[in-house]
Amino acid sequence: MTRPALAVPRVAVIGAGWSGLAAAVELVERGAAVTLHEMARHPGGRARSAPTTDSRLLDNGQHILIGAYTDTFRLMQHVGVEPSRVLMRLPLALCKPSGRGLRLPDGHPVLAFARGVAAHRDWNWSERIALLRTCATWAVAGFRCDESRTVAELCHNLPSAVRRDVIDPLCVAALNTPAECASAQVFLRVMRDALFSAPGSADLMLPRVGLDDLLPAPALRWLAEHGATLRMGHRVMSMNMQEGLWRVDDEPYDAVVLACSARESARLAQATAAHWSQAAAAFAYEPIVTVFLRDDRLRFPHPMLALPDDRQSPAQFAFDLGALGAGPSLFSFVISGARTWVDRGLEETAQSVLSQARNCFPGAFLGPDDTVRVHVRAERRATFVCSPGLKRPSWDLAPGLVAAGDYVDGPYPATLEGAVRSGLRAGRHLMVGPTRTAPGPGH
Repeated sequence: MTRPALAVPRVAVIGAGWSGLAAAVELVERGAAVTLHEMARHPGGRARSAPTTDSRLLDNGQHILIGAYTDTFRLMQHVGVEPSRVLMRLPLALCKPSGRGLRLPDGHPVLAFARGVAAHRDWNWSERIALLRTCATWAVAGFRCDESRTVAELCHNLPSAVRRDVIDPLCVAALNTPAECASAQVFLRVMRDALFSAPGSADLMLPRVGLDDLLPAPALRWLAEHGATLRMGHRVMSMNMQEGLWRVDDEPYDAVVLACSARESARLAQATAAHWSQAAAAFAYEPIVTVFLRDDRLRFPHPMLALPDDRQSPAQFAFDLGALGAGPSLFSFVISGARTWVDRGLEETAQSVLSQARNCFPGAFLGPDDTVRVHVRAERRATFVCSPGLKRPSWDLAPGLVAAGDYVDGPYPATLEGAVRSGLRAGRHLMVGPTRTAPGPGH
């Protein structure tokens, strides 16, 4: 069975996370009839807001965007969200609770980085020069290295203070993988695009609103207003090819975008692309744990602080949510690469974070634990382990069948920008034929 050349293509997008929403918007904009399937009742995937047991709406983790997320910002604008209204833009700063640390000034990225390193008051000159010399070496090599190297191996010649204050926090923030296990090549790609590509690319873009309002809810409204069919709370049970059409739960489609989780996509693709399915199902994952604490008097010297972490102090970052407009007195402490702590149990983890917070901020977070601790949230499969030489599955499975998600083959680790870009790519790929219309939000 073949469809007429001028027929409107029917496309199923399975999954309403950030990649699925990006794909759906791109497809609708290019003239497809889109049906969006999502097993949850709300969009957003692993970057969403969710109610707590006391009905408080909190994000499922503290997500950081940076100035280099150009496709994400364009998509937000396309569905009616102005990034400058919902995001607080700040120059990159990795400050300690004392307020001291690395701060990048405005200006050309290379000069800004050099000035920021030179002004770091907690390092001696030999430590500052060592970091600048190493970064220059990376740049000369085109920010490429042996695919088998870890970040720890890449940076082993750097002084311990530099690794502790800059390399380790940047690595775990970007890759959600400890430096000892993280891919040096992916880390270098992130460093190149974030720190040395364009003015403002390294700027922190911290959400002033819940994650739902950054993209998921506005994108869903936009899709509904532009004729997409939305099937929320519906888990797709089967997908197969019959008589030249893809059948999703026995409904016919011309094409399908698998934009659900890697494991869910692997289940659906098993009969069609067994090798791809096996690769998608084989990922190891790193959790992220966020502990929300309350203190009525505390204010951070910077909305985001880098914390010393060790076996007793798990959180690497803390955020003053009151300074970001999420209501006064609320703070989030984030543990990236949190597998060891999840294994210990969330109760022990939350208690260790509370002890860490009290040590980092003397006189704060006092009172009974049950009044200080607001909530603890674990995203157990937050990101794949971004290890050296990791082979990620292709995004192009079969004619009319593509995958979208932060885990599919691409240059970036599991980030919101990576998810959005993969969704836009999937939509563009399926609409390059005679039905192509005006460029969509990724252009």
